[in-house]
Amino acid sequence: MPESNEPLASNCNKAVTVSKQGFTHDEFEFPSVLKGKHVLLATESFGPVNGVSRTTLSLVQYLRAHSVHVAVVAPEFNGLKSQTEKNENMEIRLRGYPMPYDTSLSVVYPFRIDKLFATAFKQQQQPDVIYLASPASLGFQILLQLQQLTHQPPVLLNFQTDLSAYIEILFPFPLSYWGMWVFRSVQGYLFSHPSVRTIFFPSRGVREYLEKAGVPSSKLLNLRRGVKTDLFSPSARSEQYREELAPNNEIILVCVARLAAEKGFEFLAEVARSLIAKNFPFKLVIVGGNCKADVAREVQDLFLGMENFVTFTGFLQGEQLARAYASADMFVHCSITETFGLVVLEAMASGLPVVARDMGGPSEIVADKESGYLVDPSDLEGFVSCVERLGQDAELRSTMGMCGRDIALQATWEKINNRVAWQIAEALSKNNRTSTMTTKFTRPDLYSWSSQLSYMRVTGQILIICGVWLGLILTWWLVRASLVVKTSSLWVRHAFGRILSL
Repeated sequence: MPESNEPLASNCNKAVTVSKQGFTHDEFEFPSVLKGKHVLLATESFGPVNGVSRTTLSLVQYLRAHSVHVAVVAPEFNGLKSQTEKNENMEIRLRGYPMPYDTSLSVVYPFRIDKLFATAFKQQQQPDVIYLASPASLGFQILLQLQQLTHQPPVLLNFQTDLSAYIEILFPFPLSYWGMWVFRSVQGYLFSHPSVRTIFFPSRGVREYLEKAGVPSSKLLNLRRGVKTDLFSPSARSEQYREELAPNNEIILVCVARLAAEKGFEFLAEVARSLIAKNFPFKLVIVGGNCKADVAREVQDLFLGMENFVTFTGFLQGEQLARAYASADMFVHCSITETFGLVVLEAMASGLPVVARDMGGPSEIVADKESGYLVDPSDLEGFVSCVERLGQDAELRSTMGMCGRDIALQATWEKINNRVAWQIAEALSKNNRTSTMTTKFTRPDLYSWSSQLSYMRVTGQILIICGVWLGLILTWWLVRASLVVKTSSLWVRHAFGRILSL
């Protein structure tokens, strides 16, 4: 399967073309073979406001709008349990262990896949296809148990969160090496299984990681995220809102991110302090929150003494979020753990120039010196200088903003989701649909010696995965109780919570 190696932000002086991944269909044509099919979509995050959730929700809505039966499986969120929606749309919530510092995310308890199928598809024992979004505790269990099926439905996997990157930053050597090796080994083993037909990845760095884990290159396919260009648009700009935020016509910087330590807020606080020291007239608007009030409070404490320069809006969605983007003068992005960085694309769609640290997904979204600036992750002074340069040149802001808007227009959700739909259709065409649709789930015959070995092997694998998670949780609590954590930055505490939750 061919893929485009061109960055999304190639050049604003020419049309940005997006590969159709080898298909000869119109980019807005929906594959008719999918209509009426049953898709089991499992995701680790469906409800909290983050890039993974928005990406997954967009795909679910797109498929359902084209008469595809999609059953969504996700961990319980704030007590939200399994429910059946109208039009036979199913949402199944599984119980799990809530993560420290972010109870909206959980490690799912062990479950049986045959019961999951029976709940989701009452008349059809197996789905036609399985789609896994950012697989972790839920996705890993599904991939393991699929190996017990006589006839396995094709699986497509969207790798949106690099868990090992958090481990590498969080833990000291050799614990970091061990943690990375465990996750890489588990992912490489599960993702290489024949049932996994396509693995979507958002950036070159993620592809390199997957190849290092031993995943066959033939399964890997680049898939970037989309953006609602009708919602996130320069037309959402509000002069009244600008006056409320910056009554003295200061330059408005906006940052949109969940209030968590791994989002680079320590770096952003240093940027703000440097701008204040240089007497640069600015207002920093931070959009985002956290379901744990103490976590949000600790991030806010990083900006103590800067209350006259910094405004926290809390979570914003829809038109309010679009207004916050469009009413600013530039977007600042300080996280270095993003596999893509949807907020960067939303800012560009809103007509904002972007200043971002040059690492991860944003490096492939922002056209350096065209739609914004990419700065070395450790170069604080360079980051501040780019902000100053944009703040002092309204024409430059306008030119870069228009370039970013042009790039974003090539990345609509309809185009992105349509590519996924065609990949699902291709996976189905290579599968024996008749046997898949008529074969019921068969549990191993416990009186068969070979079946007993197979059953014990998969059961052992599940126990190993659970042991890894429990080991990490135990390590976290031990580290948290130590003097080191009591005197360390908030980043260490919440980065670990993020690792477990994703």
